Amino acid sequence: MQHGRSTSFGLLVSVISAATFGMSGAFIKPLLESGWSPVAAVTMRALIGGVVLLPFALVAVRGRWAAVWRGRWRLLGMALVGVAGTQVLYFAAIQRIPVSTGILVEYLAPVLLVAVVWARTRKAPRLVVLAGSVVAVAGLVLVVSPGGAGAIDPLGLLLAVAAMVGCAAFYVIAARPSDGLPPVALASGGLLLGAAALAAVGATGLLPVTVSFADVPLFGNPTAWWVPLLVVGVVATAIAYAASITATEILGSRLASFTGLLEVVAATLYAWLLLGERLSLTQLFGGLLILGGIALVRADRGDEAAPRRVSRRTRGRVPTSAAPSQEPTAPLG
Repeated sequence: MQHGRSTSFGLLVSVISAATFGMSGAFIKPLLESGWSPVAAVTMRALIGGVVLLPFALVAVRGRWAAVWRGRWRLLGMALVGVAGTQVLYFAAIQRIPVSTGILVEYLAPVLLVAVVWARTRKAPRLVVLAGSVVAVAGLVLVVSPGGAGAIDPLGLLLAVAAMVGCAAFYVIAARPSDGLPPVALASGGLLLGAAALAAVGATGLLPVTVSFADVPLFGNPTAWWVPLLVVGVVATAIAYAASITATEILGSRLASFTGLLEVVAATLYAWLLLGERLSLTQLFGGLLILGGIALVRADRGDEAAPRRVSRRTRGRVPTSAAPSQEPTAPLG
């Protein structure tokens, strides 16, 4: 009963994460069209999000600084892979291939997680998980409606696949046992370190860094450039990352990654509401399929009885969170 309640809470937080993450495209697009480069926009996004969460992180880790040191590799992985690496790879990919194709490839991450566990354990996933994977991917295809015109650039496709691996790694890192490190501290530290890494990439000249202080169109009216940037930094980054990490610690990487597909649905809805982009019945049906796929994956109860691993450092301590941390090793989710 307790597990069911915590899972329901985790699903609610994951939906909040997807809804907030999905706002980024609709608010970042006007900045990109006004002259901001992707690296500049993402760097500022991560910096604002990290700074907003920093006071909450400092309060959360007060008296528990040892947990920050124990979680240093998790923080570094979140920064380099979950924040900087995945986004740079994705933006580099969509410079060569259609955006819809890049999104489709990156969001195959849940299927990759299922395949990795299958390969590592040599145990086939349950039929309900396989069915959920197929249904969710079918819905994803319908939502993004990738165009098939022209040949696909091999390097662009390779970069998109690398972004998919990074996206999967984000969920694995977030699902690691917290060992006393609060989710808000992981989110803030990861964002701030990620912003520093992105700034370093921009300084090398590998990817262009340009900004514009001109007004941008938003809600049909000229708006100061900092307004959409602030919305993205606070809502679609600070709240989104903190919620995603919290949900993944509760749900595990597999279920959280499938629920994360709702971000694509949310992004499509925001683009329709804020940018006036077309929303078709096919896309709506695709969204329903994604929900169906998530429900099927959620229906797999095989992992609930799995014993929780306890590290030597935390054995005998009172848990710092009511939500059970889950190892990303088999089985995920």
